Amino acid sequence: MTAFDSSPTLNVWRALLALAVVFVLLATTGWTAVRHQRGPVDARAAATTAWEKARIGHRALPDPESSPGVLAGFFSSLGGRQAASLAERHPLVVGNLNGAPVTLRYRANRVALAEQRRVEQRRMRDGRLSAEGRHEASRRMHRYASLLRPGRQILAFDPTGKGRVAEVFGDLDRAQRVSVIVPGVDTDILTFERSKRRYSAPVGMAQSLHSAERAAAPSVRTAVIAWADYTSPTGVGLDASTGRLAANGANRLVALTGALPGRAEVSLFCHSYGSVVCGVAARELPGRVRDMAVAGSPGMRAETAAQLGTDARVWAMRDRDDWIEDVPYLEVGGLGHGADPVTPDFGARVLSAAGAVGHTGYFEPGTESLTNFAEIGVGSYRTVSCDDGNSACRSGIYGAEVV
Repeated sequence: MTAFDSSPTLNVWRALLALAVVFVLLATTGWTAVRHQRGPVDARAAATTAWEKARIGHRALPDPESSPGVLAGFFSSLGGRQAASLAERHPLVVGNLNGAPVTLRYRANRVALAEQRRVEQRRMRDGRLSAEGRHEASRRMHRYASLLRPGRQILAFDPTGKGRVAEVFGDLDRAQRVSVIVPGVDTDILTFERSKRRYSAPVGMAQSLHSAERAAAPSVRTAVIAWADYTSPTGVGLDASTGRLAANGANRLVALTGALPGRAEVSLFCHSYGSVVCGVAARELPGRVRDMAVAGSPGMRAETAAQLGTDARVWAMRDRDDWIEDVPYLEVGGLGHGADPVTPDFGARVLSAAGAVGHTGYFEPGTESLTNFAEIGVGSYRTVSCDDGNSACRSGIYGAEVV
């Protein structure tokens, strides 16, 4: 081999070529299909403008970007009727305010969903729209109708663009342990829940995890959040191979975890590109986030767990037939997401994913991957199953157990 053959420049080009080849391969073998999304106009921006002009009595309303503490203080100063009035008049704002009481957010988001369902019903009958546009309006209308079913607790909702949404399972106000599911590519308002391949969508993931947590520790009050409240990449492309969207998602994840009610410890369960979001967020997460578990990760934009800069325990798993293993685990010029979290050099606690099948099977009932997630979620670290069959992933943390 000549000196030229081992030059840094040539190595960079080889790495870039490897990335390009693998992303093309994944695009043709089922990572996900690129879809062209069309959504309504920016309803949230219009709602924010109306909020900024409004008053309650003689008082101006707080900046929606205020800290959760400021917003919590504002709402605690209101009477019940005043707070309810704001939720009715400004649902797209109140329903997304970190710091507003969660039950008020649920109420506001029911109002917002009902309004947007009426919007989509009108669009379905609008002859000026193409057949494709009317079909998408129909799909959105049915999704909003589903989210409006009795008992659903919608913590966040924004119909703009592809749409964002988050749902709570359990009593978030009284929870002793809170789990947050951070999903990956192609997550939006229409893919938030599925009837087929149910456990590959955020709602199914959260329902499955919540049931498993209750089975693992019936005496522990748990809540699980299906968190699709960030803009994820659409299909395979530049966005999926860079951290641009992950950076915005990380900011939103930090804001969510910093505003959760009570003092419950929090665990993050980050799937696929969601693990990139968690990795970028790690350094800024509040101390109550005690565990971060990634599954099917393309990397966390770090070379080691220590580089994440978090005190949270970092767990990782990948099943034996997950195609994500073929992604180049490197980062060159902003492309790629860094080291493989399941390798020994990364330094994560590597869990068994026995029973999981493929890239989206980690939350299927009956799998060791789901059981491990549930035991982390309830703080039962003594019984998690390590990938190598021994107790290496459980070392040094028994004192943290809550069950």
